[in-house]
Amino acid sequence: MPTALALSPHLDDAAFSCGGMLATLANAGWRVVMSTVFTGSVPDPTGFALACQTDKGLAPEVDYMALRRAEDVAAARALGISLPRHMSLHEAPHRGYGSAPELFASLREDDGIADDIAAAISGLIEELQPDLILAPQGVGGHVDHLQVICALRSLGLATPALWWRDFPYTVRTDDPKEPMRATFASLPTWEIEVSPEAEAAKFAACSAYASQLGFQFGGIDGLRERLGQNASTERFRLSGGLPAILEDVRAS
Repeated sequence: MPTALALSPHLDDAAFSCGGMLATLANAGWRVVMSTVFTGSVPDPTGFALACQTDKGLAPEVDYMALRRAEDVAAARALGISLPRHMSLHEAPHRGYGSAPELFASLREDDGIADDIAAAISGLIEELQPDLILAPQGVGGHVDHLQVICALRSLGLATPALWWRDFPYTVRTDDPKEPMRATFASLPTWEIEVSPEAEAAKFAACSAYASQLGFQFGGIDGLRERLGQNASTERFRLSGGLPAILEDVRAS
C-alpha cells in the first residue's frame, strides 16, 4: 500500500489546501497520514497569543490547541484518512511574534524552530517511509509555513513531493504574497480535478475546523464560497520523480 504524508503547519492547512487530493488518494487505496507541526498547548497564554484564541470567541481558560487537535481528528475522519499525527511544537505567537503583521513579516533571527521541525519530520519520514510528501509553498507568507519549508529543504528530500498552494491566502487577493516564489518557480505544475465525492469530503473536513470558520470566512457559507473559487481544482508544484501510481490517481 503506497503512503502519502501531508505536512501541515497548522491544524487545518492541509485539509484547506489539498483535502481533495488527500481524499482522492485514500479512495484509491493509499494510506494517507496528515501530520501537523504546530499543535502544542501552552498553559495560561498571555498577550497576542491569548488574543489569537479570544478573537475567535474562546474564553481564556479554554485549551485552544486541544480543541483544535480534536477538530483535526474529525477532519481526518471526514477525509477517510488515517488518524492524524500531532507534533508538539508551538505556534509563532508563542515564539515571540507579537502581532498579526509580524506573522507575515520576515522570520525572527532568534526563531530557530526549523531545526526542531526538521528533526521531527525526519523521524516521521523514517517511520512511515512515504512514497509521496505533500507540503506548503508558503503562499501568504505566514512565518510558520515558511519555517516548515525551510525545515524540509534542509533535509534534502529524495521523496517525491507535491507542494500545495496555501488556501485561503490564494483567494484573498489577486496577487498574494509569495516569499518562496523563486524556490518553486522552476518546478513543474501538477494539478488534479477533484471528483464531486472528494470535494464533498473536503468540505466536510474543512467544516470540522469550527473554531476557525467565523474568523477566517465569516461562517460556513463563506467557507463554501471561498472553496468554490478554486473550481474543484487543486494545484501543486512537483519535486522529484512522479510515482507512476499517481498518474493513475489523476486519470481516475
